[in-house]
Amino acid sequence: MGIRVARRSAITLATAGALASSGTLYLGVRNLLAEQADFARQTIPRACEIPPRADGVYVAGDTSVQRFQRGMDVDVHLMIFGDSTATGYGCLQAAEVPGALIARALAERTGKRVRLSTKAIVGATSRGLSGQVDAMFVAGPPPDAAVIMIGANDVTALNGITGSAQRLRAAVKRLRCSGAVVVVGTCPDFAAVSAIPQPLRWVAHTRARQLARAQTQAVDAAGGVAVPFADLRAPEFHDAPELLFAQDQYHPSAAGYALAASQVIPPLCAALGEADSRAVASSD
Repeated sequence: MGIRVARRSAITLATAGALASSGTLYLGVRNLLAEQADFARQTIPRACEIPPRADGVYVAGDTSVQRFQRGMDVDVHLMIFGDSTATGYGCLQAAEVPGALIARALAERTGKRVRLSTKAIVGATSRGLSGQVDAMFVAGPPPDAAVIMIGANDVTALNGITGSAQRLRAAVKRLRCSGAVVVVGTCPDFAAVSAIPQPLRWVAHTRARQLARAQTQAVDAAGGVAVPFADLRAPEFHDAPELLFAQDQYHPSAAGYALAASQVIPPLCAALGEADSRAVASSD
């Protein structure tokens, strides 16, 4: 994450012309898609900034984040993998990124000390997941829990759906074999991304839905837990884009990331076998 990574143009679906080469789309439609992809590239800025770093140790009742040092006692090690969504690209403060929100909530709900480590990289596709998992093994012992958010860049880069899902399955399987519980936020919906004009947006939406379904099957097969972002939160992003999208109208805003993180936290706690200590206390 210390390297500035320029995201490939938000919509490489200019290659949506490739869809037309199958003979199912007319030349005029292909040209229209290419023109719209060029427009989208000009409208959506490249992702070149480094998201705020939120790594550290989170403790219930403590608003500060402790810097992790070797030998420090922690109860749960949480690691984040994936793309710009996983890094919280566009957030202005470390406390707003998904990893921080999830780690903070996990600490507050369980009363445990939670270490957060981030391996996600802006611009990553499923092709980069193996490298992120490799980096985890190089850095030290595997985590207790892993959260993966991936898929949008596979859609815009026109990576094959089957191959993308298989690469995700391989990453989840490696993490599960290392002893980590794994929760995956599947490919988000593109239907509410107004920066992408129609009908190009429909093409992206259709491919994203197909990929999300394939990802869910792959994650289930590998022993992970899939969280269908498109099914759970697409209506909110469609109804309140000015609130849930960042200024580039492509990445989520801080409020959008908070919404996504809120979908990951319950299944993560369940996968870890952790009860909500607040609920237990209130019932006593």
